[in-house]
Amino acid sequence: MTDSPLPALLYRLNQNINAVGAAVEELAIWVEQRGSTEASAAVKAHLDVLIENSDFIAEALAELIEREG
Repeated sequence: MTDSPLPALLYRLNQNINAVGAAVEELAIWVEQRGSTEASAAVKAHLDVLIENSDFIAEALAELIEREG
């Protein structure tokens, strides 16, 4: 077993990315409810990138942690 902090660091960074994404999604919903559907749609399009990449990131983290363990 190594003492590398890298897996824990990457895991926490991924958690932060997911938390920021969730917060931005809440704001996009709030903006849309107030009539700015164009801005909301733009935000949601960017959030789609986070969603598309989340599975790969989770799998890569699991593999990295397994290798480090």
